[in-house]
Amino acid sequence: MEEAGLTRAEAECLSDAEARIRRRDREAERRAELDRDYVALFARRVRELYPRAPVGVEVAIAEHACRKYSGRVGRSAAAKALDPVAVRLAVAAHVRHCETPYDELLSRGWDRRNARDEVGAKVRRILAGWAGSKDGESVSR
Repeated sequence: MEEAGLTRAEAECLSDAEARIRRRDREAERRAELDRDYVALFARRVRELYPRAPVGVEVAIAEHACRKYSGRVGRSAAAKALDPVAVRLAVAAHVRHCETPYDELLSRGWDRRNARDEVGAKVRRILAGWAGSKDGESVSR
């Protein structure tokens, strides 16, 4: 009698473990899908605010800025609300690193603040061109 009870309990426990694994896998898939949706929304917002940016750059910006557990601006509450200031910060970071000699200046020992000041005018010009404005500030929609 005890042996049968132990066998039954063991089978139930294994069954529960399998159900937990399946549920955990489904939840992970759902979170990944939500994250893909968020990155796509963020990319669309970049395109709305910077309609003259090179084609495809909005995806690169969104994927980088919104990387999970990165602490980047795209993971902030403001960015998740698609706030134009948060999106602008992500776009400016992309421009600074990909369109200016900022990283080269850092590698030559420049202080981060001084390097940002050095490339700041170019970043603002590029943002203005991408936004279609004169000052690099995009219009909130």
